[in-house]
Amino acid sequence: MTDDALRKAREDAGYRILSSEMVYKNPWTAVREDKIIHPGGKEGLYGIVERGPFAVIMPVHADGRVTLVQQFRYPVGKRLWEFPMGMWETRPDAEAEALALGELREETGLRAGELIHAGTLYQGAGYSTQEGHVFLARNLIRGEAEREASEADMVVRDVSFAEFERMIVEGEITCMVTLAAFAQIRARGLI
Repeated sequence: MTDDALRKAREDAGYRILSSEMVYKNPWTAVREDKIIHPGGKEGLYGIVERGPFAVIMPVHADGRVTLVQQFRYPVGKRLWEFPMGMWETRPDAEAEALALGELREETGLRAGELIHAGTLYQGAGYSTQEGHVFLARNLIRGEAEREASEADMVVRDVSFAEFERMIVEGEITCMVTLAAFAQIRARGLI
């Protein structure tokens, strides 16, 4: 959604924007502070994290195994098991399918013969504009990963579907995006 369309949607919902100021920006993230009047008349403040679109991919092999990646997530200080995912800060206008295929290849070395768009989701809609596209990847061929320097510590692991579900149940997979993507794919009957 464009900035003008977002502003109109907020105003149509009864919010009056008193001021909007970009307070921080780097190639990946921007933070904007909006001073507003809520629909009920009370003054308020929103700190909004602006990030480009991302893709999250559930790679499922012909034998039912699922490919996961694990990497250190600096903000939370932990290594997390996740589906491959990412954004292209230099190409925020890239097609979601191209982004998904690129991130899958970059992180895992997998090439998908079939890519199914399973829906969209928002990562932290209470504070962020970032929209994600959920994909199921099948007919996979393994090649070499093409990781960025920041992904050098990444581990790739293929697990059975039963092992994947066990990891969820036992709290080994705690990535909200991975869990939400899995829920969308399953709810649509794609797996």
